[in-house]
Amino acid sequence: MEALYAKVEFLPLLLRGVGVTVRIATESMIVSLLLSFVVGMGRRSRFSLLRAATVVYVEFFRGTSLLIQLFVLYFILPLYGIGLSAELTAVIGLGLNLGAYGSEIVRSAIDSIGKEQVEAARSLSLSRLVTFWKIILPQAVIIMLPSFGNQAIETVKATALVSLITIPELTFYGQTLVYSTGQTYIIWTSVLLCYLAINTPLNLIVLWAERRAGRFSRG
Repeated sequence: MEALYAKVEFLPLLLRGVGVTVRIATESMIVSLLLSFVVGMGRRSRFSLLRAATVVYVEFFRGTSLLIQLFVLYFILPLYGIGLSAELTAVIGLGLNLGAYGSEIVRSAIDSIGKEQVEAARSLSLSRLVTFWKIILPQAVIIMLPSFGNQAIETVKATALVSLITIPELTFYGQTLVYSTGQTYIIWTSVLLCYLAINTPLNLIVLWAERRAGRFSRG
């Protein structure tokens, strides 16, 4: 009974953390999705300078720690007169990092579309732009869906790092409750279940997307 009472007592604070986690994850997903398409298309550009810039971006953010990136944005940039709020730092940091990974999803999905389809479109006198928007991109998006679903789940889990830049999200509240009450087992189990509750719908969407992509690839 005591354990059950403790869970009920801690629940409002943890639910507040869930709300912050979901908000930051959603905003970060939007930023990373936009960057994924912009950078992914840039990787395929005919302009060598643009291709080089996107390669530098991707390699930098994939090759360095997300935690260090957040620290630099939040603690180092203010030394040079660029001060960002903690939440804006989190959204930008997660968006930049995950956008680098997402750009590879976009690039590889577009490259996987058979060149014979492009040649067929040219034989029908379709422009390059029409060929891309009407033929290539719709097929590529279906291929991207499972990977972007998995990335959405990773985004939710990555929000745990933003507690280290003072954002009171789910992990932050979990740590605070552990320090103030000593109820380590109950609180961390509750935090675990909260993350599971957030990610389970995303997992179901990923499974659906994988089945959809599988039917597309077979048919």
